[in-house]
Amino acid sequence: MRQKVERIAESLTRVLSGWDSVECVSLCEQAEVDVLDPYFALVLDVHHRGPVPLPEDRRKAFGDPGAFESAQVQTKDRFFLEGLPVRIEYKSVDQVEDFLERAEDRLWILKNSGTYMFYRLGSAQVLFKRSDWIDKTRRRLAEFPASFWEGLRDSFQSKMEHYLADLGAAAVQDDGFFYLVSLGGFATYAAAVLFMVNRRFEPSHRSIDAHLRALKRVPDDFFGRWETLLRSDMDLSREQKYKVAELIAKSLVSFR
Repeated sequence: MRQKVERIAESLTRVLSGWDSVECVSLCEQAEVDVLDPYFALVLDVHHRGPVPLPEDRRKAFGDPGAFESAQVQTKDRFFLEGLPVRIEYKSVDQVEDFLERAEDRLWILKNSGTYMFYRLGSAQVLFKRSDWIDKTRRRLAEFPASFWEGLRDSFQSKMEHYLADLGAAAVQDDGFFYLVSLGGFATYAAAVLFMVNRRFEPSHRSIDAHLRALKRVPDDFFGRWETLLRSDMDLSREQKYKVAELIAKSLVSFR
């Protein structure tokens, strides 16, 4: 099956690299898991200068694949090839460079969106490059100043504390829906604080737990509390889980 994934990825790359506007084609980590894994998808990032072909022309170029869908706002194609789910996302080189140039001035955007866009840009497997643009871009990512990481760390901590307050209120009110929303937000931003302390971009949500466990620096007792917070098979009340979240937050606030 791995050979099948590689063959389809190579076939798509040949098509994409034939378009003059395409600068780089890269394969994202969702394709690294077994094809039977629910998380599997063959995801390609296509960085381009200038326009790419229209959706109908792209569909034909890919061999009229099954269930072809194209999103217009953020140019993206979804379809199936030989039974495998494929996603192709098209990203403007100019927009990427503009965001990198002014990343420190846009922490307010990253505060809500996170740094997954940088993680993906820096970690995906390059299948085609027309120039050294991707290599230079990755060097720029590695050279972000301390002020970038510290600024985002503080922003994520603020979001974490906001969700902690909501979690406590939801627990007192016994509001099940708001409790789940707040718990998810708290866990997301607590993890984000730790990634910033370790100067690592955030992976996709499905990979956060595994990447957290690979970090070099975490507070004492973090993972014991983290597992208690996430597990659903423990006989803990909502208020008890809130207390665990509060301990996690306190340990992170002072952790630099």
